[in-house]
Formats: sequence, C-alpha cells, structure tokens
Amino acid sequence: MLKKLRRINMKTAVFMGICFYSLTILIHILIISGIIPLSWVNGGRSESFATQLPISIINTIIAIIGGVFTLMIGGKMLYKYKRGITAICWFFVVLWSFGFIQQLLGTPFEKIVCSLILLLGVIANLRMAIEKR
Repeated sequence: MLKKLRRINMKTAVFMGICFYSLTILIHILIISGIIPLSWVNGGRSESFATQLPISIINTIIAIIGGVFTLMIGGKMLYKYKRGITAICWFFVVLWSFGFIQQLLGTPFEKIVCSLILLLGVIANLRMAIEKR
C-alpha cells in the first residue's frame, strides 16, 4: 500500500492537500452564510445556527492552519524539522481519518460530498507523512 502511495508525486500530494483545505474552507463558509442548511451537516444534530457557528469557525481555522502547513511543505520551507513535519502530517492523517468515518455515519450530504473531500485529505496527508525527508 505504501508503495502505491509513494507513486503519487509529492507535488501532486501538495496540490491535493491544497484542494482539500480549500474545499473544506468553502464548505464552512457556505454553512456560515446559510447556503448549506444546518440539517445537512453535523449529522443533522445542529439545533440552531448558534450551535453550528463555533464548530464551523474552529474547523475553518484548522483548515487554514493545515493549508498553510501544506504550502510550507510544498515550498520546502521546513526542511530542517523532519520529525516535527512527519508528526504533524500523521496527526492530520489521524484527524481526517476520524472525520472520514464520522462523515460516513452522517447525513446523505456528508456521505456523498464531505466523505469524498475528506478522503482526498487523508490520501494527501498520508502521502506527505510517508515522504522520506
């Protein structure tokens, strides 16, 4: 499995990561703006906009941090912090894998759209995590 993942070019993985984080930010902006109904996200458990807003803001901040981190990896700015980079990449793999499982248990929107976006993020971050630095 790792052999197949290593066949993905690192630049492609970075591009996939940037696409993932951009789409994640876009989805949360659409949720905050009310374009995506609250019944479609969070397993349909958000009772009001007030309960969903902090979740969307936190997820947007995490996505921005992940996007910046991915850009820094792609730009080779962090080349001397090899163990730290690998640890952070693995953290994102675990985080997005857990999110992927949650999406599969959620609403139809989460199963069809969000799970595919998260799968893209898991693959991109996994490829970056197994990179030999």
